[in-house]
Amino acid sequence: MEKRPVKKVGIVVKPNDSAAFGTACELSDWLRDHDIEQIGAPCVWSESPAGNENEREDIPKNADLIVVLGGDGTMISTARMVGDHEVLVLGINYGSLGYLTDFRIEEMTQSIEAILRGEYDIDSRVMLHAEHWRGDEMLAKGRVLNDVVINKAALARIIEIEVSLNDLFVNSFRADGLIVSTPTGSTAYNLSAGGPIIYPSMNAVVLTPICPFTLTNRPIVIPDSATIELKLLNENEGVVLTLDGQIGHTLHSGDCVRIRKSRTTFNLVQPPNRNYFDVLRNKLKWGR
Repeated sequence: MEKRPVKKVGIVVKPNDSAAFGTACELSDWLRDHDIEQIGAPCVWSESPAGNENEREDIPKNADLIVVLGGDGTMISTARMVGDHEVLVLGINYGSLGYLTDFRIEEMTQSIEAILRGEYDIDSRVMLHAEHWRGDEMLAKGRVLNDVVINKAALARIIEIEVSLNDLFVNSFRADGLIVSTPTGSTAYNLSAGGPIIYPSMNAVVLTPICPFTLTNRPIVIPDSATIELKLLNENEGVVLTLDGQIGHTLHSGDCVRIRKSRTTFNLVQPPNRNYFDVLRNKLKWGR
């Protein structure tokens, strides 16, 4: 994404967080005082829009910059809201871990002023596009920033997933599930399941089995240009496809999930002189 002048700003707020909403109101006043157009009112993210759908569409469609007041979950929801629109996203950390929300609350206005001057770097994160197919019918589709996951319910039997890469058979994994993760998502569920950390700018995707039946089934790193197909082989109640851990679809035997690299990226404003390894040391508490 090329740098463009920022003239219109939208605000997305973590739900059920009065402090974040209060900061959003203060930011609205600041934008008005500096003659910067705000797109709509602060949008409180909720999976149940309740009349908020128009604001969700207007913000990424019309804004040059979206300021997100929340944590990584709010950022992931915003990535889904942005869709195909090329828009800058500035994350202000109102969460706990904050891998994606790089800026502290006290840095907010200073950071926006720098963006208005064109003094910022863009960290373009790869996203994946996933489709759920049953025979010749596509039941659902979605874009993810972190991961596509197939897993079983707590009391379900072990499941078997056939994996193909560009129509070439890879393996049939017998496991509790399978994670297909972007570099951004490599520090999320993938890391908990024993997968590797992938540097954010790498053109790679990692396939990580969850508690595999055969211990030699290990994570596989593949190019993000590949088309991945996952097929559920056995009938098993309670098998679910989840997109970024926020959207779920029930899978039946024979269902396929097709995954490819999304045409658009998620464009984060990056702090100056940011060191990704500083983030890892801080968030993962290395050396402590």
